[in-house]
Amino acid sequence: MNAYSNRCYSFSVPLVLWILLMSAQVYSMELPDFTALVEKNARAVVHISTTMAPNTTDPSVNPHHMPDIPENSPFYEFFRRYFGDEREDGQPLQEQSSLGSGFIISQDGYIITNYHVVENADKIVVRLNDRREFDAEVIGTDERSDIAVLKIDEDDLPVLRLGDSSSLKVGEWVLAIGSPFNLDYSVTKGIVSAIGRPLPDESYVPFIQTDVPINPGNSGGPLINMDGDVVGVNSQIYSRTGGFMGLSFAVPANLVSNVYQQIRAQGHVSRGWLGVLIQDVNRELAESFGMEKPYGAAVAKVLPGSPADSAGIAVGDVIVRFDDVEVNSSLHLPAMVGNTQVGTKIPVEVIRRGRKETLQVLISELPEEAEIASSGNTPGQSQLTSSNNQLNLIVRDLTGNEREVLKLKESGILVEDVQEGPASQAGIRAGDIVLILNNIKILNAVHFIELVAGLPESKSVPVLVQRRGNPIFLAVKIE
Repeated sequence: MNAYSNRCYSFSVPLVLWILLMSAQVYSMELPDFTALVEKNARAVVHISTTMAPNTTDPSVNPHHMPDIPENSPFYEFFRRYFGDEREDGQPLQEQSSLGSGFIISQDGYIITNYHVVENADKIVVRLNDRREFDAEVIGTDERSDIAVLKIDEDDLPVLRLGDSSSLKVGEWVLAIGSPFNLDYSVTKGIVSAIGRPLPDESYVPFIQTDVPINPGNSGGPLINMDGDVVGVNSQIYSRTGGFMGLSFAVPANLVSNVYQQIRAQGHVSRGWLGVLIQDVNRELAESFGMEKPYGAAVAKVLPGSPADSAGIAVGDVIVRFDDVEVNSSLHLPAMVGNTQVGTKIPVEVIRRGRKETLQVLISELPEEAEIASSGNTPGQSQLTSSNNQLNLIVRDLTGNEREVLKLKESGILVEDVQEGPASQAGIRAGDIVLILNNIKILNAVHFIELVAGLPESKSVPVLVQRRGNPIFLAVKIE
Protein backbone atom coordinates (compact mmCIF):
# COMPACT_ATOMS: atom_id res chain seq x y z
CA MET A 1 0.00 0.00 0.00
CA ASN A 2 2.85 2.32 0.84
CA ALA A 3 4.64 1.48 -2.41
CA TYR A 4 1.49 2.28 -4.37
CA SER A 5 1.09 5.56 -2.50
CA ASN A 6 4.67 6.52 -3.26
CA ARG A 7 4.21 5.76 -6.94
CA CYS A 8 1.08 7.94 -7.05
CA TYR A 9 2.90 10.76 -5.31
CA SER A 10 5.88 10.61 -7.68
CA PHE A 11 3.51 10.68 -10.65
CA SER A 12 1.27 13.47 -9.33
CA VAL A 13 4.03 16.08 -8.83
CA PRO A 14 4.99 16.46 -12.51
CA LEU A 15 1.32 16.21 -13.46
CA VAL A 16 0.43 19.14 -11.22
CA LEU A 17 3.38 21.15 -12.52
CA TRP A 18 2.36 20.42 -16.11
CA ILE A 19 -1.23 21.55 -15.41
CA LEU A 20 -0.02 24.76 -13.76
CA LEU A 21 2.34 25.45 -16.67
CA MET A 22 -0.38 24.93 -19.26
CA SER A 23 -2.82 27.11 -17.28
CA ALA A 24 -0.28 29.92 -17.15
CA GLN A 25 0.32 29.63 -20.90
CA VAL A 26 -3.41 29.70 -21.65
CA TYR A 27 -3.87 32.70 -19.35
CA SER A 28 -1.00 34.58 -20.99
CA MET A 29 -2.44 33.83 -24.42
CA GLU A 30 -5.77 35.38 -23.42
CA LEU A 31 -4.22 38.67 -22.24
CA PRO A 32 -3.16 40.97 -25.11
CA ASP A 33 0.31 42.43 -25.45
CA PHE A 34 0.03 46.20 -25.72
CA THR A 35 3.73 46.99 -26.21
CA ALA A 36 3.75 47.15 -30.01
CA LEU A 37 0.52 49.14 -29.99
CA VAL A 38 1.96 51.72 -27.61
CA GLU A 39 5.27 52.01 -29.48
CA LYS A 40 3.43 52.65 -32.74
CA ASN A 41 0.86 55.17 -31.49
CA ALA A 42 2.41 57.08 -28.58
CA ARG A 43 4.43 59.32 -30.94
CA ALA A 44 1.20 61.00 -32.16
CA VAL A 45 -0.12 61.76 -28.67
CA VAL A 46 0.57 65.27 -27.37
CA HIS A 47 0.67 67.03 -24.02
CA ILE A 48 -1.36 70.27 -23.87
CA SER A 49 -0.85 73.05 -21.35
CA THR A 50 -2.91 76.24 -21.27
CA THR A 51 -2.71 79.53 -19.42
CA MET A 52 -5.38 82.12 -18.84
CA ALA A 53 -4.81 85.65 -17.60
CA PRO A 54 -6.33 86.43 -14.18
CA ASN A 55 -9.75 88.04 -14.25
CA THR A 56 -9.10 91.30 -12.44
CA THR A 57 -12.75 92.37 -12.73
CA ASP A 58 -14.07 89.27 -10.95
CA PRO A 59 -14.92 90.29 -7.34
CA SER A 60 -14.17 86.75 -6.13
CA VAL A 61 -10.63 87.07 -7.49
CA ASN A 62 -9.93 90.75 -6.95
CA PRO A 63 -12.63 92.47 -4.88
CA HIS A 64 -10.98 95.89 -5.26
CA HIS A 65 -10.22 96.00 -8.99
CA MET A 66 -8.57 99.07 -10.43
CA PRO A 67 -10.81 101.89 -11.73
CA ASP A 68 -10.42 103.19 -15.27
CA ILE A 69 -7.76 105.92 -14.86
CA PRO A 70 -5.51 107.32 -17.66
CA GLU A 71 -1.87 106.25 -17.45
CA ASN A 72 -0.68 109.89 -17.48
CA SER A 73 -2.73 110.67 -14.38
CA PRO A 74 -0.72 111.40 -11.19
CA PHE A 75 -2.97 108.89 -9.38
CA TYR A 76 -2.42 106.04 -11.87
CA GLU A 77 0.57 104.47 -10.07
CA PHE A 78 -1.21 104.68 -6.71
CA PHE A 79 -4.31 102.90 -7.98
CA ARG A 80 -2.27 100.38 -10.00
CA ARG A 81 -0.29 99.44 -6.92
CA TYR A 82 -3.18 99.13 -4.49
CA PHE A 83 -6.13 98.30 -6.72
CA GLY A 84 -4.52 96.79 -9.82
CA ASP A 85 -3.60 93.20 -10.64
CA GLU A 86 -2.90 92.22 -7.07
CA ARG A 87 -4.60 90.13 -4.41
CA GLU A 88 -5.76 91.55 -1.12
CA ASP A 89 -2.42 90.48 0.44
CA GLY A 90 -0.52 92.60 -2.10
CA GLN A 91 0.79 89.66 -4.14
CA PRO A 92 0.32 89.70 -7.94
CA LEU A 93 -2.63 87.72 -9.26
CA GLN A 94 -1.44 84.43 -10.72
CA GLU A 95 -2.23 83.14 -14.18
CA GLN A 96 -4.59 80.19 -14.25
CA SER A 97 -3.30 77.07 -15.96
CA SER A 98 -4.62 73.66 -16.93
CA LEU A 99 -3.28 70.46 -18.44
CA GLY A 100 -4.66 67.94 -20.87
CA SER A 101 -3.89 65.61 -23.72
CA GLY A 102 -4.60 65.37 -27.43
CA PHE A 103 -3.50 63.60 -30.57
CA ILE A 104 -2.33 64.58 -34.04
CA ILE A 105 -4.89 63.84 -36.75
CA SER A 106 -3.02 65.14 -39.82
CA GLN A 107 0.64 65.40 -40.82
CA ASP A 108 0.37 69.17 -41.26
CA GLY A 109 -0.34 69.76 -37.58
CA TYR A 110 -4.08 69.47 -36.85
CA ILE A 111 -4.77 68.19 -33.34
CA ILE A 112 -7.92 66.93 -31.63
CA THR A 113 -8.56 67.47 -27.92
CA ASN A 114 -11.40 68.31 -25.53
CA TYR A 115 -13.13 71.67 -25.58
CA HIS A 116 -12.86 71.94 -21.80
CA VAL A 117 -9.07 71.56 -22.01
CA VAL A 118 -8.67 74.79 -24.02
CA GLU A 119 -11.77 76.69 -22.90
CA ASN A 120 -11.05 80.41 -22.37
CA ALA A 121 -7.29 79.82 -22.79
CA ASP A 122 -5.12 82.81 -23.72
CA LYS A 123 -2.11 80.65 -24.59
CA ILE A 124 -1.94 76.99 -25.64
CA VAL A 125 1.34 75.09 -25.76
CA VAL A 126 1.55 71.64 -27.37
CA ARG A 127 4.46 69.39 -26.44
CA LEU A 128 5.23 66.47 -28.75
CA ASN A 129 6.58 63.06 -27.86
CA ASP A 130 10.10 64.19 -28.86
CA ARG A 131 9.86 67.10 -26.36
CA ARG A 132 9.47 69.83 -28.98
CA GLU A 133 6.97 72.53 -28.04
CA PHE A 134 4.71 74.64 -30.27
CA ASP A 135 2.20 77.42 -29.72
CA ALA A 136 -1.18 76.17 -30.91
CA GLU A 137 -4.03 78.01 -32.62
CA VAL A 138 -7.67 77.12 -31.97
CA ILE A 139 -9.27 76.32 -35.34
CA GLY A 140 -12.72 75.64 -33.91
CA THR A 141 -14.56 74.23 -30.92
CA ASP A 142 -17.83 72.43 -30.24
CA GLU A 143 -18.95 72.72 -26.64
CA ARG A 144 -21.87 70.30 -27.06
CA SER A 145 -19.58 67.40 -27.96
CA ASP A 146 -16.62 68.71 -25.89
CA ILE A 147 -14.32 68.60 -28.93
CA ALA A 148 -11.76 71.20 -30.04
CA VAL A 149 -9.49 71.30 -33.09
CA LEU A 150 -6.04 72.91 -32.75
CA LYS A 151 -3.26 73.63 -35.27
CA ILE A 152 0.49 73.85 -34.87
CA ASP A 153 2.91 75.09 -37.52
CA GLU A 154 4.79 71.90 -38.39
CA ASP A 155 4.78 69.27 -41.15
CA ASP A 156 5.54 65.58 -41.54
CA LEU A 157 4.16 64.68 -38.12
CA PRO A 158 3.12 61.22 -36.88
CA VAL A 159 -0.66 60.78 -36.89
CA LEU A 160 -3.39 58.62 -35.43
CA ARG A 161 -6.29 57.32 -37.49
CA LEU A 162 -9.93 57.70 -36.46
CA GLY A 163 -11.63 54.32 -36.55
CA ASP A 164 -15.24 53.18 -36.77
CA SER A 165 -16.69 53.41 -33.28
CA SER A 166 -19.96 51.81 -34.43
CA SER A 167 -18.16 48.47 -34.67
CA LEU A 168 -17.13 48.53 -30.99
CA LYS A 169 -18.38 45.68 -28.84
CA VAL A 170 -18.86 45.52 -25.09
CA GLY A 171 -15.96 43.60 -23.56
CA GLU A 172 -13.46 44.68 -26.23
CA TRP A 173 -9.96 45.65 -25.10
CA VAL A 174 -9.03 49.35 -25.37
CA LEU A 175 -6.21 51.50 -24.04
CA ALA A 176 -5.66 55.18 -23.30
CA ILE A 177 -2.54 57.30 -23.66
CA GLY A 178 -2.33 60.66 -21.95
CA SER A 179 -0.85 62.81 -19.19
CA PRO A 180 -2.78 62.18 -15.96
CA PHE A 181 -1.60 64.51 -13.20
CA ASN A 182 1.05 65.79 -15.66
CA LEU A 183 2.68 62.34 -15.92
CA ASP A 184 3.42 62.36 -19.65
CA TYR A 185 2.56 59.40 -21.86
CA SER A 186 1.00 57.22 -19.21
CA VAL A 187 -0.72 54.15 -20.69
CA THR A 188 -3.78 52.52 -19.11
CA LYS A 189 -5.95 49.71 -20.39
CA GLY A 190 -9.38 48.22 -19.86
CA ILE A 191 -12.46 47.04 -21.68
CA VAL A 192 -15.51 48.65 -23.19
CA SER A 193 -18.19 48.62 -20.50
CA ALA A 194 -21.10 50.03 -22.54
CA ILE A 195 -21.75 51.86 -25.79
CA GLY A 196 -24.22 54.62 -26.66
CA ARG A 197 -24.35 55.70 -23.03
CA PRO A 198 -26.26 59.00 -22.61
CA LEU A 199 -25.35 61.21 -19.66
CA PRO A 200 -27.41 63.94 -17.97
CA ASP A 201 -26.74 67.42 -19.41
CA GLU A 202 -24.76 65.83 -22.27
CA SER A 203 -27.64 65.35 -24.68
CA TYR A 204 -25.76 65.14 -27.97
CA VAL A 205 -23.08 62.54 -27.17
CA PRO A 206 -23.70 58.77 -27.02
CA PHE A 207 -20.64 58.10 -24.85
CA ILE A 208 -18.44 55.01 -24.83
CA GLN A 209 -18.20 53.79 -21.23
CA THR A 210 -15.02 51.96 -20.24
CA ASP A 211 -13.19 50.85 -17.12
CA VAL A 212 -9.91 52.30 -18.42
CA PRO A 213 -8.31 54.30 -15.58
CA ILE A 214 -8.70 57.97 -16.56
CA ASN A 215 -7.69 60.89 -14.35
CA PRO A 216 -7.32 64.68 -14.65
CA GLY A 217 -4.87 65.32 -17.48
CA ASN A 218 -6.13 62.40 -19.61
CA SER A 219 -8.84 64.63 -21.08
CA GLY A 220 -8.55 64.92 -24.84
CA GLY A 221 -6.34 61.88 -25.22
CA PRO A 222 -7.12 58.96 -27.52
CA LEU A 223 -8.96 55.75 -26.69
CA ILE A 224 -7.37 53.13 -28.96
CA ASN A 225 -8.56 49.67 -29.98
CA MET A 226 -6.38 46.63 -30.67
CA ASP A 227 -6.09 47.58 -34.36
CA GLY A 228 -4.42 50.85 -33.40
CA ASP A 229 -7.42 53.00 -34.41
CA VAL A 230 -8.75 55.83 -32.27
CA VAL A 231 -12.29 54.80 -31.31
CA GLY A 232 -12.92 57.63 -28.86
CA VAL A 233 -11.64 60.77 -27.15
CA ASN A 234 -11.41 60.43 -23.38
CA SER A 235 -13.59 63.14 -21.91
CA GLN A 236 -15.14 62.44 -18.50
CA ILE A 237 -15.00 60.26 -15.43
CA TYR A 238 -17.54 59.50 -12.75
CA SER A 239 -15.94 60.29 -9.43
CA ARG A 240 -16.84 61.30 -5.89
CA THR A 241 -13.21 61.87 -4.98
CA GLY A 242 -11.80 63.57 -8.10
CA GLY A 243 -9.94 60.40 -9.10
CA PHE A 244 -10.76 57.28 -11.07
CA MET A 245 -13.58 55.11 -9.72
CA GLY A 246 -14.04 52.60 -12.54
CA LEU A 247 -16.28 54.64 -14.83
CA SER A 248 -14.72 56.53 -17.76
CA PHE A 249 -16.48 58.07 -20.74
CA ALA A 250 -15.16 58.81 -24.22
CA VAL A 251 -16.68 60.70 -27.15
CA PRO A 252 -17.11 58.09 -29.96
CA ALA A 253 -14.81 58.44 -32.97
CA ASN A 254 -17.63 58.63 -35.52
CA LEU A 255 -18.98 61.74 -33.78
CA VAL A 256 -15.46 63.17 -33.43
CA SER A 257 -14.85 62.66 -37.15
CA ASN A 258 -18.08 64.49 -38.03
CA VAL A 259 -17.21 67.41 -35.74
CA TYR A 260 -13.63 67.56 -37.05
CA GLN A 261 -14.70 67.59 -40.70
CA GLN A 262 -17.30 70.31 -40.09
CA ILE A 263 -14.84 72.50 -38.21
CA ARG A 264 -12.25 72.10 -40.96
CA ALA A 265 -14.84 72.88 -43.65
CA GLN A 266 -16.91 75.68 -42.10
CA GLY A 267 -15.40 76.60 -38.73
CA HIS A 268 -18.40 75.47 -36.70
CA VAL A 269 -20.71 72.48 -36.20
CA SER A 270 -24.28 72.20 -37.46
CA ARG A 271 -26.68 69.80 -35.74
CA GLY A 272 -30.07 68.43 -36.56
CA TRP A 273 -33.11 69.84 -34.76
CA LEU A 274 -36.55 68.35 -34.19
CA GLY A 275 -38.12 71.01 -31.97
CA VAL A 276 -39.78 69.06 -29.17
CA LEU A 277 -39.56 68.89 -25.39
CA ILE A 278 -39.49 65.26 -24.34
CA GLN A 279 -39.45 63.13 -21.22
CA ASP A 280 -38.87 59.49 -20.38
CA VAL A 281 -41.71 56.97 -20.29
CA ASN A 282 -42.09 55.02 -17.05
CA ARG A 283 -44.41 52.09 -16.39
CA GLU A 284 -47.38 54.21 -15.35
CA LEU A 285 -47.06 56.53 -18.36
CA ALA A 286 -46.68 53.56 -20.71
CA GLU A 287 -49.97 52.19 -19.42
CA SER A 288 -51.67 55.55 -19.80
CA PHE A 289 -50.45 55.84 -23.39
CA GLY A 290 -51.66 52.34 -24.25
CA MET A 291 -48.17 50.89 -24.58
CA GLU A 292 -47.16 47.33 -23.75
CA LYS A 293 -43.83 48.33 -22.23
CA PRO A 294 -42.10 51.58 -21.21
CA TYR A 295 -39.75 52.92 -23.89
CA GLY A 296 -39.44 55.86 -26.25
CA ALA A 297 -39.65 59.62 -25.66
CA ALA A 298 -42.94 61.27 -24.71
CA VAL A 299 -43.54 64.61 -26.42
CA ALA A 300 -44.49 67.18 -23.78
CA LYS A 301 -44.26 70.24 -26.03
CA VAL A 302 -43.91 70.98 -29.75
CA LEU A 303 -42.25 74.28 -30.60
CA PRO A 304 -44.23 76.34 -33.15
CA GLY A 305 -42.69 76.38 -36.61
CA SER A 306 -40.28 73.55 -35.77
CA PRO A 307 -39.69 70.49 -37.98
CA ALA A 308 -41.81 68.43 -35.58
CA ASP A 309 -44.66 70.95 -35.84
CA SER A 310 -44.51 70.92 -39.64
CA ALA A 311 -44.51 67.12 -39.73
CA GLY A 312 -47.58 66.82 -37.50
CA ILE A 313 -45.96 65.52 -34.31
CA ALA A 314 -48.30 66.37 -31.44
CA VAL A 315 -48.17 66.67 -27.67
CA GLY A 316 -48.88 63.25 -26.20
CA ASP A 317 -47.13 61.35 -28.98
CA VAL A 318 -44.43 58.91 -27.92
CA ILE A 319 -41.50 58.75 -30.34
CA VAL A 320 -40.43 55.11 -30.48
CA ARG A 321 -38.34 54.96 -33.68
CA PHE A 322 -36.17 57.55 -35.39
CA ASP A 323 -34.77 56.79 -38.84
CA ASP A 324 -35.69 53.11 -38.37
CA VAL A 325 -33.73 52.88 -35.09
CA GLU A 326 -35.62 52.15 -31.87
CA VAL A 327 -35.60 54.92 -29.25
CA ASN A 328 -34.97 53.12 -25.97
CA SER A 329 -35.37 56.20 -23.79
CA SER A 330 -35.70 59.96 -24.05
CA LEU A 331 -31.96 60.29 -23.33
CA HIS A 332 -31.10 58.61 -26.63
CA LEU A 333 -33.21 60.79 -28.93
CA PRO A 334 -31.27 64.11 -28.78
CA ALA A 335 -28.03 62.45 -29.94
CA MET A 336 -29.86 60.64 -32.74
CA VAL A 337 -31.42 63.89 -33.95
CA GLY A 338 -28.30 66.00 -33.42
CA ASN A 339 -26.13 63.66 -35.48
CA THR A 340 -28.58 63.72 -38.40
CA GLN A 341 -27.52 65.79 -41.40
CA VAL A 342 -29.45 69.02 -41.73
CA GLY A 343 -31.93 68.92 -44.61
CA THR A 344 -32.51 65.16 -44.39
CA LYS A 345 -36.06 63.77 -44.36
CA ILE A 346 -36.35 61.14 -41.64
CA PRO A 347 -39.15 58.66 -40.84
CA VAL A 348 -40.29 59.07 -37.23
CA GLU A 349 -42.58 56.44 -35.72
CA VAL A 350 -44.84 57.55 -32.89
CA ILE A 351 -47.45 55.92 -30.69
CA ARG A 352 -50.56 58.11 -30.70
CA ARG A 353 -53.45 57.04 -28.49
CA GLY A 354 -52.27 53.43 -28.55
CA ARG A 355 -51.66 53.24 -32.30
CA LYS A 356 -48.42 53.50 -34.25
CA GLU A 357 -48.02 56.11 -36.97
CA THR A 358 -45.03 57.01 -39.12
CA LEU A 359 -44.41 60.67 -39.98
CA GLN A 360 -41.82 62.16 -42.33
CA VAL A 361 -39.77 64.93 -40.67
CA LEU A 362 -37.47 67.33 -42.53
CA ILE A 363 -34.63 67.95 -40.06
CA SER A 364 -33.46 71.56 -39.79
CA GLU A 365 -30.45 73.12 -38.04
CA LEU A 366 -30.39 73.37 -34.27
CA PRO A 367 -30.73 77.04 -33.22
CA GLU A 368 -27.99 78.59 -31.12
CA GLU A 369 -30.31 79.19 -28.19
CA ALA A 370 -33.27 77.13 -27.05
CA GLU A 371 -36.46 78.83 -28.17
CA ILE A 372 -38.45 77.81 -25.11
CA ALA A 373 -40.40 80.31 -23.05
CA SER A 374 -39.96 80.06 -19.29
CA SER A 375 -42.44 81.85 -17.07
CA GLY A 376 -43.50 81.57 -13.47
CA ASN A 377 -47.03 81.35 -12.23
CA THR A 378 -48.69 84.71 -11.55
CA PRO A 379 -51.36 84.71 -8.86
CA GLY A 380 -54.63 86.34 -9.84
CA GLN A 381 -58.30 86.56 -8.98
CA SER A 382 -60.26 83.35 -9.29
CA GLN A 383 -62.90 83.28 -11.99
CA LEU A 384 -64.17 79.82 -11.12
CA THR A 385 -62.97 77.49 -8.39
CA SER A 386 -63.89 73.82 -8.29
CA SER A 387 -62.97 71.04 -5.89
CA ASN A 388 -65.79 68.62 -6.62
CA ASN A 389 -63.83 65.98 -8.49
CA GLN A 390 -62.47 62.46 -8.01
CA LEU A 391 -58.87 63.63 -8.23
CA ASN A 392 -59.25 65.72 -5.06
CA LEU A 393 -57.89 68.83 -6.75
CA ILE A 394 -58.88 72.43 -6.18
CA VAL A 395 -58.58 74.18 -9.51
CA ARG A 396 -59.61 77.47 -11.06
CA ASP A 397 -59.66 79.21 -14.42
CA LEU A 398 -56.73 81.35 -15.49
CA THR A 399 -57.16 85.10 -15.79
CA GLY A 400 -56.46 86.87 -19.06
CA ASN A 401 -53.27 88.36 -17.62
CA GLU A 402 -52.09 84.94 -16.46
CA ARG A 403 -52.68 83.45 -19.89
CA GLU A 404 -50.66 86.25 -21.45
CA VAL A 405 -47.76 85.77 -19.03
CA LEU A 406 -47.83 81.98 -19.38
CA LYS A 407 -48.37 82.21 -23.17
CA LEU A 408 -51.44 79.97 -23.00
CA LYS A 409 -54.10 81.06 -25.46
CA GLU A 410 -56.81 78.48 -24.90
CA SER A 411 -56.19 75.46 -22.70
CA GLY A 412 -55.13 75.21 -19.09
CA ILE A 413 -56.39 75.60 -15.52
CA LEU A 414 -54.50 76.43 -12.33
CA VAL A 415 -54.15 73.93 -9.47
CA GLU A 416 -54.66 75.90 -6.25
CA ASP A 417 -54.50 73.00 -3.80
CA VAL A 418 -53.89 69.25 -3.86
CA GLN A 419 -55.62 67.06 -1.30
CA GLU A 420 -54.81 63.44 -0.54
CA GLY A 421 -55.94 61.29 -3.44
CA PRO A 422 -55.09 60.15 -6.98
CA ALA A 423 -53.67 63.53 -8.08
CA SER A 424 -51.27 63.81 -5.14
CA GLN A 425 -50.16 60.22 -5.69
CA ALA A 426 -49.47 61.05 -9.35
CA GLY A 427 -47.23 63.97 -8.36
CA ILE A 428 -49.48 66.91 -9.24
CA ARG A 429 -48.62 69.98 -7.14
CA ALA A 430 -50.23 73.26 -6.23
CA GLY A 431 -49.22 75.86 -8.83
CA ASP A 432 -49.22 73.37 -11.71
CA ILE A 433 -51.12 74.31 -14.86
CA VAL A 434 -53.14 71.32 -16.07
CA LEU A 435 -53.16 71.44 -19.87
CA ILE A 436 -54.33 68.04 -21.07
CA LEU A 437 -56.21 65.21 -19.37
CA ASN A 438 -56.54 61.83 -21.04
CA ASN A 439 -55.39 63.32 -24.40
CA ILE A 440 -58.03 66.10 -24.31
CA LYS A 441 -57.17 69.78 -23.97
CA ILE A 442 -58.76 71.39 -20.92
CA LEU A 443 -60.71 74.54 -21.81
CA ASN A 444 -61.74 75.65 -18.31
CA ALA A 445 -62.51 74.40 -14.81
CA VAL A 446 -66.01 73.21 -15.74
CA HIS A 447 -64.63 71.24 -18.65
CA PHE A 448 -62.01 69.73 -16.32
CA ILE A 449 -64.72 68.46 -13.91
CA GLU A 450 -66.58 66.90 -16.81
CA LEU A 451 -63.44 65.12 -18.01
CA VAL A 452 -62.59 63.84 -14.52
CA ALA A 453 -66.12 62.45 -14.11
CA GLY A 454 -65.64 60.38 -17.25
CA LEU A 455 -62.24 58.92 -16.37
CA PRO A 456 -62.02 55.12 -16.31
CA GLU A 457 -61.37 53.42 -12.98
CA SER A 458 -58.25 51.34 -12.21
CA LYS A 459 -56.54 52.51 -15.38
CA SER A 460 -53.72 55.04 -15.73
CA VAL A 461 -54.43 58.04 -17.94
CA PRO A 462 -51.93 60.73 -19.00
CA VAL A 463 -52.15 64.27 -17.66
CA LEU A 464 -49.95 67.06 -19.00
CA VAL A 465 -49.05 69.84 -16.59
CA GLN A 466 -46.90 72.92 -16.97
CA ARG A 467 -44.58 73.48 -14.03
CA ARG A 468 -42.33 76.54 -13.84
CA GLY A 469 -42.66 77.00 -17.57
CA ASN A 470 -41.81 73.40 -18.45
CA PRO A 471 -44.33 70.76 -19.57
CA ILE A 472 -44.30 67.33 -17.94
CA PHE A 473 -46.48 64.24 -18.33
CA LEU A 474 -47.78 62.41 -15.27
CA ALA A 475 -49.93 59.30 -15.00
CA VAL A 476 -53.02 59.40 -12.77
CA LYS A 477 -55.20 56.45 -11.78
CA ILE A 478 -58.57 56.44 -10.02
CA GLU A 479 -58.80 53.28 -7.94
